[in-house]
Amino acid sequence: MEAKILRAPSLPRPTGTVATLHRPWLIAALVAGLVLTVLLSVGVGAVAISPVEVLAILGHSLGLTDAIDETKTVILTTIRLPRVCLGLLIGAGLAVAGAAMQGLFRNPLADPGLIGISSGASLAAVGMIVLEVTVFQKLTGLLGYYALSLVAFGGACGTALLVYRLARVAGRSVVTTMLLAGIAINALAGALTGLLTYTATDEQLRTITFWALGSLGGASWTTVLTLLPFIMVVVLGLPRLAKSLNLLALGESQAVMLGVNITGLKRRIIVLATLAVGSSVAVAGMIGFVGLVIPHLIRLVAGSDHRRVLIGSALGGAIVLTAADALARTIVAPAELPIGILTALLGTPVFLWMLINERTTT
Repeated sequence: MEAKILRAPSLPRPTGTVATLHRPWLIAALVAGLVLTVLLSVGVGAVAISPVEVLAILGHSLGLTDAIDETKTVILTTIRLPRVCLGLLIGAGLAVAGAAMQGLFRNPLADPGLIGISSGASLAAVGMIVLEVTVFQKLTGLLGYYALSLVAFGGACGTALLVYRLARVAGRSVVTTMLLAGIAINALAGALTGLLTYTATDEQLRTITFWALGSLGGASWTTVLTLLPFIMVVVLGLPRLAKSLNLLALGESQAVMLGVNITGLKRRIIVLATLAVGSSVAVAGMIGFVGLVIPHLIRLVAGSDHRRVLIGSALGGAIVLTAADALARTIVAPAELPIGILTALLGTPVFLWMLINERTTT
């Protein structure tokens, strides 16, 4: 009897010629693009600062160059650099969380908001704005401006925990149930948010509207340093799960046979995605499409290997959100366009193009 040779299954490859290429230059190109985007973004505004001047100011801060224009130095170090750094952190966090969620659900159209993280944060923030509860008043007295961020982050964490608990079946979390629970919680949170908005005063409505549209206008070094540990944990932690996500693409049963702890993998991805999205929404409000579109575009160029997709998504998200913020600050100057509107306007056509391209290649 002829012996059969058992072969390890190969990872699924996305359809389309472009998607199957490795593109080893991609990460280096993204890093170069990120540096260029930062240099251009910090120089855009009512007072223009050239890339040469930006480098000179940074060099002067390190004691490497002579003194330069004090006004431009203050503008760069106090206003623009914190804002650009905040955009880098939020863009990287949202995009890498989106890439991980797409890998978890094995669906390129998934995003972090799918399990209700964003809607939970929004509900908590709107509740704090509208409801004059003693606890909220005490938090505002203690933390001031940052009380709203803390409450929004707590809402995101609470929603993610609820969805995860609802998805537990026979001691393990089921992805399909998690998806359905996320849809239900999203609908409930949206309805409650709408009810609170209906009862809000005119002043509260303005606050809710500006917060819901998203903005990096409240950036400061304190905000950046507060957000930094959350995003760094996510950006450094999720790529470590890339190998497990590659195996999960074969299916849960095959991944288990290959030694993947499915329950632990799901728990870590949910926790890290919640940290990224919850902290980002708490600081900057609702910013859509970054976690949905960027990972998909990276996957089209780099292939389906999560070792490249996760790192590329973090870099790509940082580039896109930083560039979008620079455009939002200048397109209607001296006013400022909420960045959530801009990402939706730019992201929707790209998303529709991806759907059409996916349909024509299958």
